[in-house]
Amino acid sequence: MAARRSSRRSAPAAAAAPVVSAFSSDPIGAGVAARAGFLGQDDLDRLMTQVYALLSDYGVVIIHPKARAALLAAGAVEGAEANRLRLPKHLVKRALSSTPKSLTLFGKNKNLDVHIPRKDGAFIMRTGTGAHGFVDTATGNYRNTDLRAVRDIAAVASHLDQVGFIAHPFVHGVPEVAADLHSFATMVQHTDKHCWIQPYGKDNIEYLLKIAAVAAGGEGALRERPIASLITCSFTPLEFKYMDTEVILQAAKYQIPLHACALPTAGGSGPLGVAGSVIVAAAEILSMLCVAHVLAPGTPVIATPLMFALDMRTGSAMASAPQSVQAASMAVQLMKQGFGLPTHSYGMGSDTPDVDHQSMAERMMLGQSVALAGADILGGVGQLETATVFSPVQAVLDNEMGQILRHYTAAPVLDDAALDLSEITKTPAGGHFLDRPETIRDCRSQFQPQVFQRQGRDDYEKSNRHGAFEAARDHALALISAAPEEGVLSAEARAEINQIVTAGTDFIVAENNRPGKVSVI
Repeated sequence: MAARRSSRRSAPAAAAAPVVSAFSSDPIGAGVAARAGFLGQDDLDRLMTQVYALLSDYGVVIIHPKARAALLAAGAVEGAEANRLRLPKHLVKRALSSTPKSLTLFGKNKNLDVHIPRKDGAFIMRTGTGAHGFVDTATGNYRNTDLRAVRDIAAVASHLDQVGFIAHPFVHGVPEVAADLHSFATMVQHTDKHCWIQPYGKDNIEYLLKIAAVAAGGEGALRERPIASLITCSFTPLEFKYMDTEVILQAAKYQIPLHACALPTAGGSGPLGVAGSVIVAAAEILSMLCVAHVLAPGTPVIATPLMFALDMRTGSAMASAPQSVQAASMAVQLMKQGFGLPTHSYGMGSDTPDVDHQSMAERMMLGQSVALAGADILGGVGQLETATVFSPVQAVLDNEMGQILRHYTAAPVLDDAALDLSEITKTPAGGHFLDRPETIRDCRSQFQPQVFQRQGRDDYEKSNRHGAFEAARDHALALISAAPEEGVLSAEARAEINQIVTAGTDFIVAENNRPGKVSVI
């Protein structure tokens, strides 16, 4: 693969909106995010003890031969059943101590780099992943997610100033076993922001990384500045598929950051009680940390607990029910404050299928809880129906809510100047503060909405009741129409990526149709 930089980019369309970034610290409040959650230090200590005990006394199932051998050599002990390994506390603590506590998710442009943790203690956001359904921006109609929808998602998310990176969704209209290649290839060609890769099979990982290397400007460039990160998941409870362990192994080639993701559903794949599900999620994440430690030392790992609860009436998984929100808050506190890891969880999302009042209420409750718990990344921008549907209009609204949450969670200024009563006591009855130097100096630090509305009744009626939804839709449509059709990569890079997608699809389809094939997932 040729290592090239200068020929990669094509000139953006003149009408395209500028890519914006709010990832550096802006002057909000005192610059240190406030923290609040369900767990005090004694609670954190107790949960950490339980997690260590679960891993050392019971363990996890790992079927990947290379990972098993490396863990056994590092001190793991055979468990009570086939493929189960018990992970002693000293092994887990070694993995924790060797894992970087800060990292950068690189964009194609340096001004789009995302540094974790932020200096101000606040969060960045990312779009929803995996959605197989899409709500059309212009019509509001639902359809299966296709490659055109991926372009729309990239066009909108590339210009949302709270969104630090973008995840590719599941797409229809291509061979299902290679859908990740097609979706990621389209996404990475149409955004300069960091991308999150979700592989769908063990044979897909190599091709996905080849695509990322072309988009980065070559394998050396990808190794120097990884423009993509990978998700690796547990198979709850406490099991790991071959594919997800292989993700860790292949990420090591480029030191690509890993999102170690646990997805327990309380009452289903996890205990019904909130604390039990949190313990399972933490144990699974620390197990992936141990695998990364022995297979890929120094690989950045982001703890990613995505917490669900089973609706016992319908059998549906829920991400925004009260117990799901509690679990998310507690899991973030445990991984961030307890184990000291960069942490990522859903911060936006709803269990309703539409951009409606329920959606706004659920996602703001979830976002506030997770942000206050200390999450570095709030995921789920634009996602509906428990992460199965994506709406660009909802993404614009989520971006606005992210701005609100960053202002809300910033600790208020309490310095001597702020506590000086002299300015207040100088104001006579009927006076005001409009002309005070402090007011003039700091007035622009207030949150000013872009799509949320503050007009009075008369103006609202004159606008034909044009509210936040309509403003968000108009903004999304403008971004989509302004996006360059050819994307952000050079014609040469696009052609090479298309060749990789074609070759990878042919190979993966043939492998899956091979007579006598034994599936290794």
